[in-house]
Amino acid sequence: MEPGGCEEMHEIVIVGGGLCGLATALALHKKGLKSVVLEKSETLRAAGAAIGVLPNGWRALDQLGVGSHLRSTSLPLQGTRMTWIDEGKEQYTHNKNIGEVRCLKRSDIVETFADALPPKTIRFGCEIASVEMDPLTSLPCIVLSNGKRIGAKILIGCDGSRSVVSSFLGVKPTKTFRISAIRGLTSYPNGHSFPLEFVRLISGQTKFGRLPINDKLVHWFINVHHGTDSKFPQEPELIKQRALEATSDHPKDVQEIIEGCDLDSLSFTHLRYHKPWDLMLGNFREKTVTVAGDAMHVMGPFLGQGGSAGIEDAVVLARNLAKTLKGGFDHEKVGEALDQYIKERRMRVVKLATQAYLTALLIENRPILTKFIVIAVMALFFKNPNAHVEYDCGHL
Repeated sequence: MEPGGCEEMHEIVIVGGGLCGLATALALHKKGLKSVVLEKSETLRAAGAAIGVLPNGWRALDQLGVGSHLRSTSLPLQGTRMTWIDEGKEQYTHNKNIGEVRCLKRSDIVETFADALPPKTIRFGCEIASVEMDPLTSLPCIVLSNGKRIGAKILIGCDGSRSVVSSFLGVKPTKTFRISAIRGLTSYPNGHSFPLEFVRLISGQTKFGRLPINDKLVHWFINVHHGTDSKFPQEPELIKQRALEATSDHPKDVQEIIEGCDLDSLSFTHLRYHKPWDLMLGNFREKTVTVAGDAMHVMGPFLGQGGSAGIEDAVVLARNLAKTLKGGFDHEKVGEALDQYIKERRMRVVKLATQAYLTALLIENRPILTKFIVIAVMALFFKNPNAHVEYDCGHL
């Protein structure tokens, strides 16, 4: 029996086998560090259908050595086209001043990460019940829902917006926007004719978005306004019906996309976020325990940076740990490495979360005075609204 009553002990344990968890395991593997990923699902999970990846995200993916392969699964988007249906207005922005923008299917990303990992790195069916700290060794012990106890010298929580590891660290819980999202994929076996653009159609308080992934697959989403305590159907057919109802006044091709959707890809969820000031002041380390991805900084999707920010976390975290673990495990030095990781990431995610939060206030049904204040703040602090894509997480 290992210290703390644990049945086994590992150098590094990652909780959560989503984008950030697998990216972190891959980054550590690239630096010669072995880890174990505990995933509660029985298979690889890819909730959310797809994500947009901007230039900063591609820099991080290239550091992980998977950028070239993932580029082969998608086509570059040339620009963004916004149409206000009620007003008959349209605005087009070319991506030449932004850089490489693509939409990736989530399952393509997680499968690519998983395939690049050593066998048996991921353990499925491992639901985390709690985290305990051994008072004698000051090392964490993960308690699974079946009662099994797994020890770790280093524990990294990548377990999403309702993170057990975040709760252990005392991270403030997430809040809910007044906006929900229906997301899905639609396949076109014979190809589609949509332009390679991120298209957004706005009608009243409903926003429909369409992003081609490749010439036979399209990602789409609908943002609708709801109360923060609203309950949503989870059955695919009911989600599809709600999507059709929400876009009843949209062009015919929108309804056709929804009618032909892949039912298994559908999701209907509240949009959640961490308050920017909680990210500024929050504690993200206890001994040798830390968090990354949505477990640290879940944010609204309004900048298209949530997934990429988690992959950036993976690169920065692995880089700092690798420097420390070259000479073996040293409790104090690992703590310093985790502090450096948090220092490097804190202001980056605070800026992203703040810009996303302010954007949400403009989208939500808020008083005119509130919107005027938000516009003034954004003009002051975010003069270049696309500056976030210029960030470089650095070499692994």
